[in-house]
Amino acid sequence: MKFNLDSMDITNQKTDCVIVGVFEQAELTPSATQVDKVSKNYLAKLLKQGDFQGKTGQTLFLHQVPHMAAPRVLLVGCGKKNTLKASEYRQMVMSSIKALNTIKIKHATSCLTELEVEHHDLPWKIKQTAFITAETLYCFDQFKSKKEPKPTVQEITLHIPHNQQNKACEIALKQALCINDGVEFTKNLANLPSNICTPTYLAAQAKKLGQQYNRLSVRVLEESAMAKLGMGALLAVSKGSAQPAKLICLEYKGSTKKQAPIVLVGKGITFDTGGISLKPADAMVGMKYDMCGAATVLGTIKAAAELELPLHLVGIIAAVENMPGGNATKPEDIVTTLSGQTVEILNTDAEGRLILCDALTYSERYHPAVVIDIATLTGAVVIALGQHATGLLSNHEPLAKDIIEAGIESHDRAWQLPLWDEYQEQLKSPFADISNVGGRQAGTITAGCFLSRFTKKFHWAHLDVAGTAAMMMGGAERRYATGRPVPLLMQYLINREASRNAKD
Repeated sequence: MKFNLDSMDITNQKTDCVIVGVFEQAELTPSATQVDKVSKNYLAKLLKQGDFQGKTGQTLFLHQVPHMAAPRVLLVGCGKKNTLKASEYRQMVMSSIKALNTIKIKHATSCLTELEVEHHDLPWKIKQTAFITAETLYCFDQFKSKKEPKPTVQEITLHIPHNQQNKACEIALKQALCINDGVEFTKNLANLPSNICTPTYLAAQAKKLGQQYNRLSVRVLEESAMAKLGMGALLAVSKGSAQPAKLICLEYKGSTKKQAPIVLVGKGITFDTGGISLKPADAMVGMKYDMCGAATVLGTIKAAAELELPLHLVGIIAAVENMPGGNATKPEDIVTTLSGQTVEILNTDAEGRLILCDALTYSERYHPAVVIDIATLTGAVVIALGQHATGLLSNHEPLAKDIIEAGIESHDRAWQLPLWDEYQEQLKSPFADISNVGGRQAGTITAGCFLSRFTKKFHWAHLDVAGTAAMMMGGAERRYATGRPVPLLMQYLINREASRNAKD
């Protein structure tokens, strides 16, 4: 997909379709007014007939509008005439792209970027339009013998009124395209079945990224190396599987200046049966997505390398398959973590925190500025926040604030939950330093409390993406990866770099 920025007269633009907005009560946007004027009130006359109400996201194709160079004009409903919310703008863009894809349109010019969106500027609209276009047209049919029809839309020109903020818009578009590359990479990995996407496969994909980008180095620790280090919690999860665990370490140095790195830690359970604490059969559908944290780390690092962000970025992925078996870890087994703390494993289906705790301790050797872990960790977060917000817990309020702001800006939002000492009481064990579960109450918070025991030496945030990284709509029939929270993390990195430049 190709995107252009242009401020030329839309009535003379040679394109397959011009997209303009119309509010309810037949009120025209500036571009629609321009079309109406050149066409001798063609739009006004049509709207009086009542065939188009201007409801948010409603679409209507018009053919051969008088005196328009483009053979089609697509009307998109903008709702009541007021400042749009971000979600409404996104809905309108999605509706326009879906409409374009229903007929054979290769190139379109969109004027929706002229609309006022609450708390957001023109570069934001440019970036979001590119995001939503890619998301709307994304298709994963790798394993289908009959492939889905390819989208006919090949090029979108985004109209910029009066050459406003040209440089900022160009930067926003470049960022969007690089982030989209990372999002699509993440989706493609996550959508793979677990018989293909094993820990070994994830390690191979990381090495391919290392070959693709000069500033990115990759190394992989095998089980023998992890055992020598003392990663007893991580290895306890892999004991029941024939697939060997991998600790995948990526290091991106986008600047020659010495910087304390930002470390991203990803949960990479390539399939989660629950282990000896076996899940019910229906609950296993979708468990290939338990490696979305790992896929997010890879997608974010790819996007950062593609954008050539001048940052020091480290990715640590704990890649494991959780299976029952003769050697599998059992409930009430006690293991020693890399930190030296002991854990009583009361539920082998609470395995994500076991692999993450060793990965978090391992991140200490990089002397990080901050550490952010990403994990499809708890079903409790889906009950609490649904599929709209990522759960956020942190031991450092400025970091949590920065992540929340990046989420709002990218519309990949997070919501902070408390990390109070009182919740730690639920993790007490009579036989070990800590148990791996804290009961049904506050399950997302106690999972975060568990991880916090291993983050005393650095500023840390935990993103529970169990409800946002993959959608489970209608049970087994509609499942798909979203690529979240790659946009949030990339916006965080972009904002952090901008803040550093402002201080310099």
